[in-house]
Amino acid sequence: MFSSTVRHIDQIAYLKSLGIPVWVPRDFQPPEFEQPCAEEKAEIAQSAAEPQAEAVPEIRLSESPAETAKLDWPALIGMVGNCTACGLHTGRTQVVFGVGNQDADIMVIGEAPGADEDLQGEPFVGRAGQLLNEMLKAIHYPRESVYIANIVKCRPPENRNPQHDEALHCAPYLHRQIELVAPRAILAVGKVAAQNLLQTDLPIGKMRGNQYHYAALNIPVIVTYHPAYLLRSPKEKAKAWQDLKLLRSLLV
Repeated sequence: MFSSTVRHIDQIAYLKSLGIPVWVPRDFQPPEFEQPCAEEKAEIAQSAAEPQAEAVPEIRLSESPAETAKLDWPALIGMVGNCTACGLHTGRTQVVFGVGNQDADIMVIGEAPGADEDLQGEPFVGRAGQLLNEMLKAIHYPRESVYIANIVKCRPPENRNPQHDEALHCAPYLHRQIELVAPRAILAVGKVAAQNLLQTDLPIGKMRGNQYHYAALNIPVIVTYHPAYLLRSPKEKAKAWQDLKLLRSLLV
């Protein structure tokens, strides 16, 4: 997804590679939903065939740009609300800044707002959001106890994936949110969020199964599947459940 040149752009050089073990639970019973598409099956098969990473690399986050480095919550919210740095602002109903406990133990990071989020101004409020709520409750962290944000703050047209330049413009905002929350762990949900956050092009099936650390604050980062993907591919919920249990184990 990103070339080595792009990954090293100083403006956001956010994080690096990855690593954690794949476990399969016996007690998670997902509801019945539609089966994964051919493309999703191919990615699952590819990731299953690839060897697990042995090293646990360190993720380094660049310093916040000067304009966001010292902003408190109200100032950061105001800056993001008035942002016109990329073309996404022209199609938004409203900015989707983030929501939740600003002193949370867990910070959940997704990819971008969808139609429901764009209308309500809050991340993860549709069916995927309902499933995320259930996932969090299963590890005894209800939605209101965590902080939820996205890689980008405005809805991409037709719910497409955020483009790299769009993610670059939003990166300082997300960086500052992480600094302000200072969570004990970060849960990156979905390929787009994980690849942008960790600056890698690896498939998510290979990313999950490794543990990362937000080096500046030594915050663990766990990667799992996006709830929308789990609705389409319920058999993968077993792996997501193991990711959640791993996340929970870091906080006890």
